[in-house]
Amino acid sequence: MPRIGTGSPFEARLAYSRAVIKGDWCFVSGVTGYDYSAMTMPTDAAAQAKNCFSTIFAVLDQAGFVPDDIVRVQYTITDAALVDAIAPVLSEALDQIRPAATMIVAGLIRPEMKIEIEVTAFRG
Repeated sequence: MPRIGTGSPFEARLAYSRAVIKGDWCFVSGVTGYDYSAMTMPTDAAAQAKNCFSTIFAVLDQAGFVPDDIVRVQYTITDAALVDAIAPVLSEALDQIRPAATMIVAGLIRPEMKIEIEVTAFRG
């Protein structure tokens, strides 16, 4: 079963893959707003969401999938008040795709994290 990593220290420390490919399915782990090349995090929730999609789309590409293959997305945000700030980013990234979606308000593992996005893609 092919596995993809981004080099994030979280992947090694917490023993997970950024994505796992199983047949025509690609399961992308929750992605936060880090710029993984520099391990920096913007303070703005919309900028974090953009970074999430940048990482997700790069991982899907590496796995041989395209954004149109996304069938499910789960958002975890730390405050419901962030919805208005992130909505334009979500719309820009997924408006033409319109996957099934869930949004949860919960705490994340680092205080600077405001959003985490997880997707499932299918290319059948």
